[in-house]
Amino acid sequence: MVSFEHPEMFGLIIPVLIGGAYMLRKARQKGLIVSRMIVLTLLIIALASPYTLSPRVTVDDSPNLVLIADETDSMGLFDRQASTKLYEHLAANTPTTLVTLSGDKTALGDAIMQYATGDNQILMVTDGNSNSGADLEEALKFAQDIGTTVYYVQPDLISNDISAQITGDKTVIVNNENQFNIVISQAGTGEISYRYELYIDDQLARSANVVQVEKQKTIPLHQIKFSKLGKHTMRLVVIPSGDDTDDINNEFYKAVYAIPKPKITAIGLESGSPLAYSLRNLYDVSAASDLSGIDGKKAIVVDNVHANSFSQSDVAKLKQFLNDGHGIVVVGGDRSYNFGNYLDSPIEEILPVASRPTDWTGGRNVVVLLDISFSTAAHGTQGDILGNAINILENENLRDAYMGVIAFGTEGYDVSNGLVYLGTTSNIELLRSKIETLTPSSTSQTSLNEGLLVAKGWLDNEAGELDIIIISDGGIEKSYDSSLDIAREITGDGVNLYYIHIRSSAPSQYDERQVAYAQRLMEEVDGTYFSLNRGERANIVFHELPQQTEENESAFGTFPLIELNTQHFITRDVEVEGEITGYNDVTPKAGADRIIITATGKPVITTWRYGLGRVAAVTTDNGERGGNRWGTALYSGNNSRLISSTVNWAIGNPREETGAVVEAADTWYGTPTDVVLTMYDTGTPILKLNGNNVDLSLTGNNVYEASVSSNSIGVHDLSGYPIAVNYALEYRDVGLNEELPVLIKAYGGSTYTEDEARASLLTEAREKSEKLVRDIVSYKMYFLIAALMIFLGEVIIRRLREIREMKKMQSEMQA
Repeated sequence: MVSFEHPEMFGLIIPVLIGGAYMLRKARQKGLIVSRMIVLTLLIIALASPYTLSPRVTVDDSPNLVLIADETDSMGLFDRQASTKLYEHLAANTPTTLVTLSGDKTALGDAIMQYATGDNQILMVTDGNSNSGADLEEALKFAQDIGTTVYYVQPDLISNDISAQITGDKTVIVNNENQFNIVISQAGTGEISYRYELYIDDQLARSANVVQVEKQKTIPLHQIKFSKLGKHTMRLVVIPSGDDTDDINNEFYKAVYAIPKPKITAIGLESGSPLAYSLRNLYDVSAASDLSGIDGKKAIVVDNVHANSFSQSDVAKLKQFLNDGHGIVVVGGDRSYNFGNYLDSPIEEILPVASRPTDWTGGRNVVVLLDISFSTAAHGTQGDILGNAINILENENLRDAYMGVIAFGTEGYDVSNGLVYLGTTSNIELLRSKIETLTPSSTSQTSLNEGLLVAKGWLDNEAGELDIIIISDGGIEKSYDSSLDIAREITGDGVNLYYIHIRSSAPSQYDERQVAYAQRLMEEVDGTYFSLNRGERANIVFHELPQQTEENESAFGTFPLIELNTQHFITRDVEVEGEITGYNDVTPKAGADRIIITATGKPVITTWRYGLGRVAAVTTDNGERGGNRWGTALYSGNNSRLISSTVNWAIGNPREETGAVVEAADTWYGTPTDVVLTMYDTGTPILKLNGNNVDLSLTGNNVYEASVSSNSIGVHDLSGYPIAVNYALEYRDVGLNEELPVLIKAYGGSTYTEDEARASLLTEAREKSEKLVRDIVSYKMYFLIAALMIFLGEVIIRRLREIREMKKMQSEMQA
C-alpha cells in the first residue's frame, strides 16, 4: 500500500486543474496544455513523497543480552551461584550485561522496564516472586511491545522453607460466627510436617499437628466468634518438624475489629422461617410491614411481599435509600415476583430481574484459537484476526456460554486462564483486553496442531454444546497433517469446528491445486469454513441448543443448585450444594449478575448495582419447613452462609455512620498502608499510631487519608483501631512462582532450568534476534522520471513537427 510523507502537497493540484481548465478554453494547442498539466501533477505527486514499507528479516548472531540476577533475601533457598555461572557462560559467547537485585524486596517488573530497549533480550535468574514496583505482566507486555524477549531461568532449590498466613475479613460483627483460613506454603514439593497454634487475644484457640504434601495448604477455621466490641488480635505460630530455612515467616498476626450488628429492616418477614432465624441471629432486625422505619438502617430485606404493597411513593423512597448507598434484598415465594404481579410494576424497576419466564440457553462452551504467528504480521492480517475474535465475544447469543481463548504460533498457550463465563460484563471486558493486547511473535510458525491440543484438553471433560473456532491467515501447510489428526479426534468427540480464514498473500495458505488448506481441513472433518477478505467479519450461526422445558426437569420436582459466578463476594469461600424444590421464574435484566442458578439455568440469586446502592433478588422462598416451601436447602449446612453473604453484600459498609470511623488494611514490614478517616460528627480529626500523631490530608467531604508504616512486627494501635504488621513480603511467597512460566510463554519467551539455559538459551536468543524490519521504499524518482519523459517526449514531438513543417515550406518555395 502506497503512503505519502507530505500529503498536504496534493493541495497544489487544485490550482493546476483550475489554471489548466481556463487555458484549455483559450488556447489552440490543447494537447500541449494537457501535457503540461500531467507533468505538473506528476511533479506534485513527487513532492508528496510516495513510499511503501518493504518487510525484511534481520539476524544478529551475537545478540545483546541482559542477565537480571535476583539475589534478594528470598533467594537464600536456591543455588546462589546459578547467576554467576550462567553469566560467565553467556559473556564468553555474546555481549552480556549483569544486573543484580538485592535487599528485602523483589522488583522484577521495574528491572524489565528499565533494561528492555528493543534491541536486546533479557533473562531472569529468579524465584519469580515479584513483590514490589511495576506489575510483572505489564512489564512483560512492555518488553514484547518494543521487541525485547524475556526468558526465565529457574534456579535449583537447595533448601525448604515454610510461610504462614491467616486470611479472612478484618471487620466482623460481634457475636457472629466467622470463617478464617490458615494458609501454609512451602518452597518444595515434598512431604512436610508441623504443628500450628492459633491464639486469639493471647488465648490458645486452636492447635493441630499437620502433614502436608501440597505446595500450599488451606486449613479452614470455622465458627470463630468475637464477643467484645473493638479490636482483637489473632496470632498464628507454626512449629516445623523438618527443614525450614527462615523462622521469620512462621509467625503471623491478624488484626480484627468487631462492630455492632448492622441495623436492617425486614418487611413481611415470616417469623419462625429459616430466613428469619438467620437474619435475627446475625443482624439487628426491625420487623415491619411498611417503609416507615428505614432511616438509619443499612439494608432492607423484603420477604415474599406482593407488588400491590408498594406504591409509587414507596418505590421512590426505596430508590432514595439505594442512592444513599444502602442495599435491598428481595426474597421470593408464592406472593412475590411472577406470583406477586411484579411484571412491569413500580417495584420491578429497582430489581435485577424481570418477572417473566426465562428460556434456558446455557450449556455452550466455546474455545477460540487465535493465530499469532509471524506470518500474521508480515502479511497484515493480525488486526482482522483479533477483530473477528472480538466480534464473536460480542455475540449476544453467547451471553450464557463459557469462552476460552488460546493463542498459537509455534506453540499454543492459554490466554484466558481457561473457560470464562460470558454472563458478566467484567468477564467480557477482561477477555476483550487480553485479546486486544495479543501481538505476533517475530519468528513463530503457524502450528495449528499445538493450539488444537490445548483446546482438546479443555473440552475433554466438558458437557453440553462444544465449539472450537479457529481464526487464522490459513498458512498451515507445515502443520496440516498433524492438525488433521487432532481435528478428527476432536470432532469424533462431538465438538463443532469452525475455521475463519483471513486471506492474504501468504503462499502457505494453498496446496498445489490452489485449494486453501483451511478449507480442506474443514471438509475432512465436516467443519464450517469461512473465507474472508481483510476488513470482513464472519457471521457464525451456532447450532441451536435444546430449550429446557418443564418436561425436561426432574420428575421429583428437585432442582440442584449451581454456583455460576465463583468470583463474586457472595460465593467467596462457599461450596454450594443441595437442591431446591421450587423457584420464581424470572429473567435477569441486562447488566445483572447471575450468582446462583439451578441446573436448568433458572436464576436463584441475581444481583446488580442501582445508583450507589446494591440490590439482590433471591428467587426462591424463605425456606420455612412444612407446607409447600421451596428453598429449605438454601438455609441449611454450608449453603446457610449464602444468605448472610448476600445481605452483607447488599449492606456494603457495615460500620456505623457516627463519630469518627477509621479503616486501614493490615500490612507487611516495610510496606506502608493507607488509612481512611471519615468524620460523621463535627470535631477535630486526630489519629495517633502507637501514641504518635499521624499527618492527615483532606481528600473528600469530611474524609481524611494518610499513609502509615511501622518498623516493628506485631499489632499496632491506631487510636483504638488495630493494624497488624507482618514479616516482609519477600518471605511470604516461598519457592518458585508456578505462574511465571505461563506469563513468560504468553509474551514470547521461554522457561529454562539452569542446565537447559547453558545448553540452549543462546541458540534461542539468536533465533529470537530475528526482527521484522520495514524499510522505506521511495517512489518519488519514478514520478520525476515519468514527468521528465512526458516533457521531453512532448518537446521532441513538437520539435519534429516544426522540422517537418520547415521542410514542407522549403519544398513549396523551391517549387
